[in-house]
Amino acid sequence: MGAADEQLAALAAAGDTAAFGELVRRHQGLVRSMLARMTGDRARAEDIAQDAFIRAFEKIEAFSGKGSFKGWLCRVAYTEFLMAARKGRSQARMLDAYGAGLDESEAPRDMGSVVDLDRALATLKEDERQVVVLCYAGGLSHSEAAEVTGLPLGTVKSHVNRGREKLRAFFEPVKETA
Repeated sequence: MGAADEQLAALAAAGDTAAFGELVRRHQGLVRSMLARMTGDRARAEDIAQDAFIRAFEKIEAFSGKGSFKGWLCRVAYTEFLMAARKGRSQARMLDAYGAGLDESEAPRDMGSVVDLDRALATLKEDERQVVVLCYAGGLSHSEAAEVTGLPLGTVKSHVNRGREKLRAFFEPVKETA
């Protein structure tokens, strides 16, 4: 089965790049899918994931072994996501200032086709989407999601519950009246 994540992190902190490579191999799918769901853009998510793994390698000695490595890595990825989002908002403000803003109107739902989860997630508020993705796509507990986001545990639970209800409503079939 191999070494535990915490053992590999200790080896990576001591300079073992192969150990860090194994950590990346184990967790890249989780990080990439989590970021893809948060951003709604797979290419952007790939860029952020790359930055997150670089940052994790640079900061690997900061992993204390308290809590899971997966949770720590998700926190690093989430921080990179927030930094990219801030940068994106700044760029959007610049584009708006020069009259080159993007059309942000949402296309109506096509009930004749299968509804895409990413589209449903895009209807959630940003905080709701982030914690829903962390908990369901990332497999983190509410406590781990609270640690990753810096939000209080009760707030995370509320966001997850509201997000789950909104997703349920999104996927419920529309009842036709006769």
